[in-house]
Amino acid sequence: MQPVLQLENLSVSFDTPNGEVEAVRDVSLSLNKGEILAVVGESGCGKTVLCQSIMKLLPKTAKIKQGRIIVDGNDITDNKEKQMRSLRGSVLSMVFQDPMTTLNPTIPIGKQITESILKHNKFNREQAKKRALEMLDSVGIDNPNQRYSLQPHFFSGGMRQRCILAIALASNPKVLFADEATTALDVTVQAKILDLLLDIRNKTGISIVFITHDLGVVARIADRVAVMYAGKIVEIGTAEEIFYDPRHPYVWGLMSALPSLAREGENLNSIPGTPPVMVDPPKGDAFAVRNEFALAIDYEEMPPMFQISPTHSAATWLLDERAPRITPPILLQRRTVS
Repeated sequence: MQPVLQLENLSVSFDTPNGEVEAVRDVSLSLNKGEILAVVGESGCGKTVLCQSIMKLLPKTAKIKQGRIIVDGNDITDNKEKQMRSLRGSVLSMVFQDPMTTLNPTIPIGKQITESILKHNKFNREQAKKRALEMLDSVGIDNPNQRYSLQPHFFSGGMRQRCILAIALASNPKVLFADEATTALDVTVQAKILDLLLDIRNKTGISIVFITHDLGVVARIADRVAVMYAGKIVEIGTAEEIFYDPRHPYVWGLMSALPSLAREGENLNSIPGTPPVMVDPPKGDAFAVRNEFALAIDYEEMPPMFQISPTHSAATWLLDERAPRITPPILLQRRTVS
């Protein structure tokens, strides 16, 4: 089965007064129809830039240095803005973190959805309004006929995020990028939005790339997980493989910092140091200076992706056959806690 989205050795950088910032470095991944892929990592690791580079929503200072972006079998790497406008909404769609900066505060919600539908479909205005009402109902907005004419400030945060979803899904796109789509919501509303995304995926077969810091969200929604650090994917696998058999020390650190593993009265675990400045990427493994298990080669040579299983790979020299065998601290923690 052909992936609906495929990235081949994608690298994206920004020109700044201080030099070239390497935001995404040699990323390769695929997304299948109906699959939910979570992209996780610390702030600044390249998650949002990765998705915005596919949507071609980056500023003029950004450039794709190498690689290919293939959507539904078509190479869109060199697509111009006019070509991308026909793809955004109808093939690729994106939900951003803050709905109030996405929605126009002066225009009724219904009209914003209707305009999106008219842009990408051969509907008249009456048909577009009917479709907009259907979308409001499908994302769980009660009394859509009454709320169609209301501006965004009449809606709660969770309802506004549902409205954004209605706009994003109105033209039946094949891929949805959700960039921290639940971060600003309280826990109960967050759970409802996640359940809604799962329900929409099950009904429509849409593929979703979900960007988040929250590993709890990942465990709830993801089929596969890609962990990014310093612009690179350092580990990728099924959700079960990442949570129960992590192999990269960075992923060990992320998992060890989960509040569920903390002991009462003790501080939460954390990863020492900060991510590198990507104007001058470090030689070798970018995580080496923060990695207590780093080997000498980590400071000299960037590790390749070692394949652990057909679905699981990690970029760490600890997987090399010559490396010492180390028991992940996350496993020791789990044994102690349980």
